[in-house]
Amino acid sequence: MDYTLDTGNRRLTAAGCKKSSGQMLSIHDWLADIDINTESCQYVEVQFKNTRKGYYLNSNNIDLEKGDIVAVESNPGHDIGTVTTQGYLVALQMRKNGYDPQKNEVKRVYRKARPADIEKWEESKAREHDAMLRTRKIAKDLNLDMKIGDVEFQGDGNKAIFYYIADERVDFRQLIKVLAEVFQVRIEMKQIGARQEAGRIGGTGPCGRELCCSTFLSKFSSVGTNAARIQDLSMNPQKLAGQCAKLKCCLNFELDNYIEAIKEFPDKSIQLETSSETYYFFKLDAFARKMTYSTAPHAPQNLVEISLDRAKAVIDMNKKGQKPDSLLEESTDRQNAVIDFTSSVSEGSLTRFDNKNKKKKKKRNKHKNHDKKQDNNEPA
Repeated sequence: MDYTLDTGNRRLTAAGCKKSSGQMLSIHDWLADIDINTESCQYVEVQFKNTRKGYYLNSNNIDLEKGDIVAVESNPGHDIGTVTTQGYLVALQMRKNGYDPQKNEVKRVYRKARPADIEKWEESKAREHDAMLRTRKIAKDLNLDMKIGDVEFQGDGNKAIFYYIADERVDFRQLIKVLAEVFQVRIEMKQIGARQEAGRIGGTGPCGRELCCSTFLSKFSSVGTNAARIQDLSMNPQKLAGQCAKLKCCLNFELDNYIEAIKEFPDKSIQLETSSETYYFFKLDAFARKMTYSTAPHAPQNLVEISLDRAKAVIDMNKKGQKPDSLLEESTDRQNAVIDFTSSVSEGSLTRFDNKNKKKKKKRNKHKNHDKKQDNNEPA
């Protein structure tokens, strides 16, 4: 269903806004309404199970739209997939992913899938889960140190791709022979990493959004604990690890900005001396240009937050042998920096209305008793 914008006299339809329900690594076709006739536009992007995609030549000029189910060339036979991108945007995606038609084998789009093709495709998909469980048992019986993460049958049922995870090199020649005899199809083994497995399975991250590896991330760069240290994040493995049990890919997203921002900050090992205390670095806010110091090393004790300029000024004073009376600047109003936790807690107390209600009840009862005494001509 296209999204339509009503502008009064005209109704604009965004053809690229077709919803890709349940598809991973889906992209917005922001060039769908632009008619560009180039050789690269003859290619379409076709997606198969989970994150597997391919680029196919539409040599027969079939009228295709995003979401169409098509039969494409495979080896052997044909495969069934869904068109996810067409037009000039495919050329940009091919360039981004390093796909060169001159160096790679060009495969074609045969036709739009027929009812018989879709029926065979559904039968093949129904075999995948049982095949995965059975293959895991076979690999265990052969004492192979590998994990079968997923199984994908080709659309015509003539080939099956077995995705596996292994820390070391695995000799699975005997496994291929057994699988070929059991399933009577051509076997292809494909090794994937833990991040790729998480992307294929999908899920929701702690941020509340779909996993990056399932929505847009297709190339996985290494992530080190140094990225967390630079961003001053807590070194808690449970918070830093993603669903793949590896460090989260998003730790690299803002890393360059943090590296650039902290260049002007002084060394964290430098201690600030005042006339009464020695202060140790505790944490910093790179973009607010603030630093927090503590009177105890590696512990939050008597924390004082100062600006970057003030920290540099105190360091310069210490180098000259001078010690200020306080880390805070003289113009800083210390009282405004203190939070009155007592008043804040009392205002948010769940029982803060109880006393008021009791007082209102007492006043109401007192007035009622007074009125009754007046009606009975009794002295108030």
